[in-house]
Amino acid sequence: MNEIGHIFKDAELETRALTHASTGAATDNERLEFLGDTVLDLIAAEELFRMHPGHDEGRLTAAKAWLVSRETLAEAARKIGLAEQAIFGRGMAPERAPRSVLANLYEAVLGAIYLDSGLEAARAWTLRTLHDAFSRAAHAGEELNHKQRLQEYAQADGGVPPHYKLMRERGDAHCRAFLVEAQIDGTSYPSAWGRTRKEAERYAAMEALQVIEDQAK
Repeated sequence: MNEIGHIFKDAELETRALTHASTGAATDNERLEFLGDTVLDLIAAEELFRMHPGHDEGRLTAAKAWLVSRETLAEAARKIGLAEQAIFGRGMAPERAPRSVLANLYEAVLGAIYLDSGLEAARAWTLRTLHDAFSRAAHAGEELNHKQRLQEYAQADGGVPPHYKLMRERGDAHCRAFLVEAQIDGTSYPSAWGRTRKEAERYAAMEALQVIEDQAK
């Protein structure tokens, strides 16, 4: 196998999957990205359905949303060195490729593998390259769902969406922590620390939901 982890029968498919639109080439990877996105949705949904027989639709949806997110796919793309293998135009350095570009590369390669060798080959590659992500998806999806649930509560009956206020920051550039408070229509809820601002927002949403649920009892 090559660095991607799949030996292409059609080498042109591999080249196309790695060709970014910034090259101005007549054929780039955007159509393969479209296909790969759909293939990934199917594989992710089927695998999560199999792995978590006790999860309802909401929990499976949240887990899949995290699994196929740009952040998750970009991390997988970095691990297998897709940016270093990609063909970019001038002004696009592999080491500075944004997460959206990395995620799109992942989907394009998946689409190419599907066309080259079929669904089972695409499934095997996905499960191998997202192995750790599949293990984390259910828990990460639940954390993500706290913000979704809080937004649904806040916007019920025409209410305003939650606001997440940064209360404090501490640490240096390599070890930061953020304290965030969720606020809904002037009501403040217990703040929470996180290693990133997004993580702190998820924990703050969880704190707010706990208060709301306690009050509803």
